[in-house]
Amino acid sequence: MKNRLIILISFIALFSSCSDDFGNMNQDTKNPTVTTPEFLFTNAEKFMVDQVTSTSVNFNVFRLYAQQWTEVQYPQETQYDLTGRTIPDRHWATYYRDVLRDFKEAKQLLLTQKANFTGTPDGLIVIENKIAIIDILSSYCYNILVDTFGDVPYTEALDIDGHPQPKYDDAQTIYKDLLSVLTAASHKLDHSEGSFDSADLIYGGDTQKWAKFANSLRFRMAITMADVDLTYATTEALAAQADGLILTSADGTYMPYTTNTTNNNPLYLDLVASGRDDFLPANTFVNKMNALSDPRRAKYFTEYPAGSGQYKGGVYGTVNVYGDFSHLTPTIKDPVYPGVLFTYSEVEFLLAEAAERGIAVGGTAESHYNAAITASLQDWGVASGDITTYLARPDVAYATATGTWKQKIGEQAWIAYYNRGFEAWTSYRRLDFPVLAAPAVTFGDITEVPKRYSYPGIEQTLNAANLEAAVAKLGNNAVTTKLFWDKF
Repeated sequence: MKNRLIILISFIALFSSCSDDFGNMNQDTKNPTVTTPEFLFTNAEKFMVDQVTSTSVNFNVFRLYAQQWTEVQYPQETQYDLTGRTIPDRHWATYYRDVLRDFKEAKQLLLTQKANFTGTPDGLIVIENKIAIIDILSSYCYNILVDTFGDVPYTEALDIDGHPQPKYDDAQTIYKDLLSVLTAASHKLDHSEGSFDSADLIYGGDTQKWAKFANSLRFRMAITMADVDLTYATTEALAAQADGLILTSADGTYMPYTTNTTNNNPLYLDLVASGRDDFLPANTFVNKMNALSDPRRAKYFTEYPAGSGQYKGGVYGTVNVYGDFSHLTPTIKDPVYPGVLFTYSEVEFLLAEAAERGIAVGGTAESHYNAAITASLQDWGVASGDITTYLARPDVAYATATGTWKQKIGEQAWIAYYNRGFEAWTSYRRLDFPVLAAPAVTFGDITEVPKRYSYPGIEQTLNAANLEAAVAKLGNNAVTTKLFWDKF
């Protein structure tokens, strides 16, 4: 009995001595419950660039919709099957859940830091710069969502407590608000101080380059709205240009990847590490470049047959035999090849378009067109002599190339936006050039190239009333329904 009493007292003492630490037993010491805005920002930035860079048909089929690439043994996506792999759901979730949510949390942490800040004025400027950059990239993401779907949740988005079922805002209204946000953020950036520094995978915290990106995005959005309201578009475009655009390739918006497996370019993972041969350059794209003897062919594709100096694209929208066609060059398969959001070449194409629309951006449509093509050729390492020869071709030169200005700019932008599927698809939708046709066999008998993604199926379960209101406003949920800016 005495021994049992001693043991009982020992156990009581043991638990009594630890009673103040019971809370610690429920703490996960491996997974943090708090983080820093820098970690959230970096994570969101990488997910954002991965989404626009990837060629996995589970996430990104824009290169296919632009008919720059086609598929080999599984042509469902080139036949416009969006639902078999719930592609809209993944695109939607990536931006809202993986990117915009992290940007919002990072901004909230920074606002708390700002409210409690007791340091030097320089330190406060850094916080303000970080907030401005988050506003810029959040605006970019919402722009992508609108240009993909049309009306989307915006004012009530990312607020699970206050608005678990957010309404869908009018797409044009979102555009105008994003332009205001981008303008304010660009003006707020103080170039005397830094921002995220190494946590920023794109510009390394360079606020001057972020301002140029914001202004270039403003310019692109304004030009996109030109067919809807030319007066408004003109005002916004000129204001953005006055604030400073990307005017050199060095200022382009690129995110380098690394040799670390988890930080490889998604193209390397999809095209090399996967061990699969799922994609080919499309005949639609290759044939156009062949007709122009475009010197970028050797940069974009391998020769077929090897050593022949010839290039052959897989037939778009059908089953293809991988070994019977040109392939994608090793350049974009490099694990460290950068992802890209904006290029100087794109800015020059937009300036050429603005000039044709009567917007006083300076220069001529021809001068900007030539600068755009030159920048693209230089970016791909084409020799200067070949650039001169290419621009002098009657079917390339602005004065003699076939068609209206929309055709001239549209076809050359399409070629320059190689490996930038979303921008190539959007340029096609805006300008209606190049002329692209749907394949003979399509999912659901779709008779034309899609103009938008259908809304995610999961929204019917989680947010049915607001989804149905958006569909009713749009007229239907078809992929061939044009967005608000696609007037012609």
